[in-house]
Amino acid sequence: MYIKDKNFSLWCDFIERDFLENEFDDLIKDGEINGATSNPAIFKNAFLTSKAYNSAKKALKKMSPKEIYEALAIKDIQLAAKKLYLLYEEDDDGFVSIEVDPNICHNTKATIKEGIKLYEGIGYDNVMIKIPATNEGYEAMQTLMKEGINVNATLVFSNHQAQKCLEAMKNGLDKCKISKKPKGVISIFVSRFDRLLDPSLPIDLKGRVGIVNATNIYNMIKDSKILEVKALFASTGVKGNEYPADYYVKELCYPNSINTAPLETIKAYQATNIKSTKTPLSKDECDEFFIKLKKEGVDITKVSQELLDDGLKQFIQAYNEILRDLS
Repeated sequence: MYIKDKNFSLWCDFIERDFLENEFDDLIKDGEINGATSNPAIFKNAFLTSKAYNSAKKALKKMSPKEIYEALAIKDIQLAAKKLYLLYEEDDDGFVSIEVDPNICHNTKATIKEGIKLYEGIGYDNVMIKIPATNEGYEAMQTLMKEGINVNATLVFSNHQAQKCLEAMKNGLDKCKISKKPKGVISIFVSRFDRLLDPSLPIDLKGRVGIVNATNIYNMIKDSKILEVKALFASTGVKGNEYPADYYVKELCYPNSINTAPLETIKAYQATNIKSTKTPLSKDECDEFFIKLKKEGVDITKVSQELLDDGLKQFIQAYNEILRDLS
């Protein structure tokens, strides 16, 4: 969905071959989504459970597991990019993301090399290379954007990470020589805060930590005034029945932002027929919330680092499970 006057986009956080060849077209045509994202966990579910890849895996069996993985992933991303390309041409939206091997998230040179290889191998301008927001990842983001490659900074949980991403992206954009500058998004993870902290918080703080933290980072990105960079709210699916399925989409429907959500979350959101954005909390309101949180014994910096470490671990585990299955 695209609320044009507010520049709000809804992307689909799901990739799978049958879906791309069928329902994906309808979602784009009906204006329900205008972008897509992937990650190792999404590809793990697709490659290891969907029959749509059986013939392709047989044809590629003489290749190494990583070569098979990349061939399957590149084909999916090419298919999504092709179907989204008109949106990219018309509204400078319609992007699809693919993540570098998370095993190299602490190796700058390897991340740069793989990012360039994936981007060139896919061959579409509306592709974003996803890079985890680690100390080594920031330099890779800068280099790729300098080369004109769109970047999705992923696994962002803290103000510090967001600030480093903004600095890297600005430096890359300033050094980029091509006429059409690349785009960057900073993927702020949301729901994982609440799943971790809700059991120990009072009722007035439950279900709010992820939203307020994401809003605080959104305000940082907006205040940076880097036109080519947007906030992207990720991890916006709801686990369990504590909140409505589209809770994190409705609560973070902010101007000049993107929300990437699982398919079931998108369907729940579309069923409400809401077409308006919300006014974000101010910096002062966010600061007041964090003071309350601190009084409850929550160290948001420590929690953010814990979630980053766990997120990297999960993506590495999913990626390696794919390689083991393809070996």
